[in-house]
Amino acid sequence: MATRTAAQRRAEAAVAYDAYIAECPTRQLLDRISDKWVSLVVNALAGGPLRYGELARVVASISQKMLTQTLRNLERDGLVSRTVTPSVPVRVDYELTPLGAGLLPVMQAVKSWAEANMDDVLEARATYDADTT
Repeated sequence: MATRTAAQRRAEAAVAYDAYIAECPTRQLLDRISDKWVSLVVNALAGGPLRYGELARVVASISQKMLTQTLRNLERDGLVSRTVTPSVPVRVDYELTPLGAGLLPVMQAVKSWAEANMDDVLEARATYDADTT
């Protein structure tokens, strides 16, 4: 059996995965990256590595449990790396992997779009709510 290159495997995967098919694993990935905390954490890491406490300050109102869970999920999916530096106290840094950095432009665009269009969305909601009551 011939060995396939990484490019060949990616090309085959592009044909094999279809998020419109219910059983496709890409749905799990879409579910993960559409989470608001994932979006905020990925955007927060755009400037480089951050310690846990720094991330908690940047991503206001995220609970410790949710930040820990989000970081573990991102690490599991290969989007974030965790580096432990032995010191007193132990230093733990999180940063985007090359895979996570590839996702960053999409996340930044969604965040920017939401911030730029929030007034229009609020107006649309108010109009819809007024028309349906």
